[in-house]
Amino acid sequence: MNKGQDSWSEGLPLGGFVVVDLSVGVAGGYGTRLLSDGGATVLKVETETGDPLRRWSGSGAEIEQGKSGPFFQFLAGGKESFVIDPGSPDAAEQVDRVLASADAVIWSADSPFANIAALHPTRLEVDHPHLVIVSISPFGLDGPWSGRAATEFTLQAWAGAIVGLGRGAPDRAPVQVGGRVGQFVTGTYTAIGVVTGRMNSRLTGRGCLIDLSMLEAIVLSLTYYPVTYHDVMDRPWRTERALVLPGVQQAADGLVGMACGTLQQRQDLYVMMDHAEWIEDDAIMSRPAEVAPLIAEWVGKRTVDEVRELAIAFRIPNAPVADPSNIATLDHFEARKVFVENPYGKFLQPRRPFQVSSFTWATPQPSPALGEHDTTLGPVREHSDDDSGTLPFAGLRVLDMTAFWAGPTSTHLLALLGADVIHLESVVRPDGGRLVGGVSGDVDMWWERSPIHLGGNAGKKSVTLDFTTDEGRKLLERLIETCDVLVENFTPRVLDQAGLSYERVREIRPDIVMVRMPGFGLDGPWRDIAAFAYSIEDAAGLTWMTGYPDQNPLEPSCIGDPNAGMHAVYGLLLALEHRTATGEGALVEASMIDAALSITAEQVIEYTATGSILARQGNRGPDAAPQGLYRTKELDEFGRPDSWIALAVENDTQWCALVDTLSEIPELRDPRFVSAAGRLEHHDEIDKLMQAWCDGRDSEYVVDLLWSAGVPVAKMMQPHRQAEIEQLLARKFFEDMEHPVAGRYRQSTLPFIMTGLPERLTQRPAPLLGQHNDDELRALGVTDGDLRALEQSGVIGRAPAR
Repeated sequence: MNKGQDSWSEGLPLGGFVVVDLSVGVAGGYGTRLLSDGGATVLKVETETGDPLRRWSGSGAEIEQGKSGPFFQFLAGGKESFVIDPGSPDAAEQVDRVLASADAVIWSADSPFANIAALHPTRLEVDHPHLVIVSISPFGLDGPWSGRAATEFTLQAWAGAIVGLGRGAPDRAPVQVGGRVGQFVTGTYTAIGVVTGRMNSRLTGRGCLIDLSMLEAIVLSLTYYPVTYHDVMDRPWRTERALVLPGVQQAADGLVGMACGTLQQRQDLYVMMDHAEWIEDDAIMSRPAEVAPLIAEWVGKRTVDEVRELAIAFRIPNAPVADPSNIATLDHFEARKVFVENPYGKFLQPRRPFQVSSFTWATPQPSPALGEHDTTLGPVREHSDDDSGTLPFAGLRVLDMTAFWAGPTSTHLLALLGADVIHLESVVRPDGGRLVGGVSGDVDMWWERSPIHLGGNAGKKSVTLDFTTDEGRKLLERLIETCDVLVENFTPRVLDQAGLSYERVREIRPDIVMVRMPGFGLDGPWRDIAAFAYSIEDAAGLTWMTGYPDQNPLEPSCIGDPNAGMHAVYGLLLALEHRTATGEGALVEASMIDAALSITAEQVIEYTATGSILARQGNRGPDAAPQGLYRTKELDEFGRPDSWIALAVENDTQWCALVDTLSEIPELRDPRFVSAAGRLEHHDEIDKLMQAWCDGRDSEYVVDLLWSAGVPVAKMMQPHRQAEIEQLLARKFFEDMEHPVAGRYRQSTLPFIMTGLPERLTQRPAPLLGQHNDDELRALGVTDGDLRALEQSGVIGRAPAR
């Protein structure tokens, strides 16, 4: 191990924690980068040819022999590299010797070491009981689909992420979320899993196996609780694709995005555009042929700044649509200095996706040359057999002052793993997640029926306090005193106006960890602009990579929220590790925009390193050909000719399997298609052959035929059908709930199975508004008489104030 490691990681929460990286690809690479940022020593085990990402360039730029590409340099900064030949007779023994003195290991199913039986995660759990083991695979280590071929593209199709939010024009194929975001979010869960396992090891004295499924991570990150929605509402979220308006529009000098998630925002848009008469015809947005040209004309006459100035004044969520060439020059990012120069590769990269006040990050470290480090081993780690059965976050008390989706997803994970989470709202301003999802205001107790709220708040308690009042503020401060963690995602001015800065919160509870999740950060010119997933996606480049190449990009309208939530969780875990070691609390600034910029890093890296602009490719991908959606003959469940299969061929082996299986298409044996480069060049011709063949067949037949041959393929699922996927059923990803108002529904859980967790994770459904007022406030010394008075004055309550 590199003797210099201790010097740069000194004082960081994971200093001295050793992680062996047996993975390849973005998920493992990003997860171990986050761990390295936290101070962990990451030992990357590679073959003699190295991780394929060393030679990767998203634009196809040539990488100098013996050098690593800039994207790999970003992912591997601060890591160590040593070489082991997986084909050598003693490969497993060599790795075992390293693992004996490590604390954790990351394993991926596509690694060259994955075929060594002695290094399989279930074997490692037996042979190295001290280790925290995180396995990354498409479907998980067990279940009927374990070991089957998949890519992120086919996993998005299985999850319903391609069609679920209506993304794409009705007369064209639906379109994926671009930019390999599923791999990045899987990487974030990898880092969360390792630190959670470390905390669990302190409780149990032994390691654990965390079996992470990329499909499940994508379900949680690219779809909005569609199974819960369907169960509660008895209908899917959407039944067809439609042009989302106003969406992304071409202004006079660039692209700008606007979105209206509420009736008020839509009506404000109409007034802003001098079409107040549309308020009387709110269905106008469902007639895009009529209204889209008018919106395009209005935006096209104005600059991006002019459109945004008006939209901000009318409180309509908006953002410039960033691309690789302009993202680093946006005024907000320049003011916050979110992009820094990599001192070793001379390119720009985003800074770390969160800031923690209690320690100082190390300066950027270089990525290792292949095999640069020796395998000097540390002391052999030990373990005990104290099977306590305690959940990792048991005893952690969390005050959850979040709303909508980004914040609740973070605290939902904590609740599932044992934390006591108190979801704080007020009757004047309940969680906005209760107000979305299409529940009619005429329905009895409508505020308890939103599937979005139900999905993100299971296992929590609910307390209502109007902290804009003197009584509410005093009670809130007393509640804060009882908590280890406070998480909030208001715009910064809300807590500023309430006098609840971190300094004040720390006076109340000196060792508290306060996580703030503002959309655009705590400073900079955009700090007070309300942020939603789509505006974050616009500003961070996620939108730029999504959509058809011949049209304006499309907002993913999903990933911006849960991605922020999971990065906030990881920042919180690092702060808790620091507190465990020092007793010191911390402020964690985990803005939505910084988290999004972290997973779009490849765009600015590639542009500043090579001058190339990565751009959306519809359903194609940079490292697979053919890759696309092909329509099949059957009607979909809504009676439309809108059934598709997703296919992605990543290597020559898969191509040969496809060609051999489809022997009835002799044209596929064209010599021009033999190489990957040839298949990319002639992608259109291959598409025509595949579409003609799929036209006469149904999707079940196509999937069964090609998947059995080892070709990555999927049926494009409607997202509300996730609970019918036998793999998710086998892994008990969904749990049955019984809610006193919403009734029975199924609830998604975690994207991993972890040693020692109970068979059922969700102990209770989402709470009723104010359900735990009496218990929690009595614990603060509030009398029954005081409770009645507080309720009469509206400081607390159990229904939204009218």
